[in-house]
Amino acid sequence: MDLQDFRAGAYEDRYEYRAFRPEPICHEWVIADPELSDLLGRADRALGELNAFGQLVPDIDFFIRMYVAKEATQSSRIEGTQTNIEDAFKDAADLTPEERDDWSEVQNYIRAINTAIESLKTLPLSSRLLRQTHAILLDGVRGEHKQPGEFRTSQNWIGPSLRNAVFVPPHHEHVPGLMSDLERFLHAQDIFVHPLIRIAIAHYQFETIHPFLDGNGRLGRLMISLYLASEGLMRQPALYLSDYFERNKTAYVDAMMAVRQGDHMREWLVFFLHGVEETARASAAVFRSVLDLKQRIESTVLPRLSSRKQDNAQALMRHLYARPVVDVKWVAQTIGIATNTSATLIADLVSFGVLTEITGQRRNRLFVFQDYIELFRQSR
Repeated sequence: MDLQDFRAGAYEDRYEYRAFRPEPICHEWVIADPELSDLLGRADRALGELNAFGQLVPDIDFFIRMYVAKEATQSSRIEGTQTNIEDAFKDAADLTPEERDDWSEVQNYIRAINTAIESLKTLPLSSRLLRQTHAILLDGVRGEHKQPGEFRTSQNWIGPSLRNAVFVPPHHEHVPGLMSDLERFLHAQDIFVHPLIRIAIAHYQFETIHPFLDGNGRLGRLMISLYLASEGLMRQPALYLSDYFERNKTAYVDAMMAVRQGDHMREWLVFFLHGVEETARASAAVFRSVLDLKQRIESTVLPRLSSRKQDNAQALMRHLYARPVVDVKWVAQTIGIATNTSATLIADLVSFGVLTEITGQRRNRLFVFQDYIELFRQSR
């Protein structure tokens, strides 16, 4: 099918409402558009540059945890939570009761990402994997009674009510077939579509199907990263589009509604590919800044410590890139030192401006690696 001939679907009359039934997407896509080809090439090159940086960064898995935490907070923020990156690394006991529900949703998202990426080693990106991931997302949080891990068996909608909905996804009887079609499209070897175009179309289709009663937005955004990882486009899971979608939320929603209402798939692809390029370049810039920060600390801060303290400081710094919010007890347990030694080490890093105390308490104090967190907070 030529992209110009694309038809999104049609509305079906149901009792007192109309539901949108999308057309299947598992077919050939012919895209002869110079602007899209140029955007696709730029996005592809940006991904390649990000992959190259991922090979340069030592202990890359430590830094990836920050990307996962940022993705979890940004994706959940689109759904209305208020947890920030620092909160994601705190324990429940360090939060007020009012903050814990949002924190739990972010923790579920982090666990869902990590579990899904690990599962890709033995499972393809499939409906089965998506359902397993969905069950983790909704475990013990808002939506836990809305069929976690199962495709919906009733009608859902986006908006204040079914009668006054902004969008009504397909009737639940169509969900299994549409999801099977989407899964086939992701893996079809006889369809020649660039992976970035493929996942852009698949993400649109997933959000249009809205196969679960809750959690569709978070899972649909996570599906993008899982696909890039499963196809080898990202050697490390360091590209997440939730920040781009959150900052351009109105454009994101409008672009998808324009596909459903006017068959404007091209405009959605432009929006998506621009997001991939922008996000990949921003992520590469973060890696570059992380390396600069790491070099600065190793050359100007650690040499100021006594030789006896430097080994412990280096060990702690390595862990701070994975968990930038710590307390004295955690540091002592993690690097295997006495509590008093841990307190002294933290005090040294506070005096050199590496760590900042954020609780203002005499006991149960928390310390944050602020400069490092800011690199991720400011990346755009």
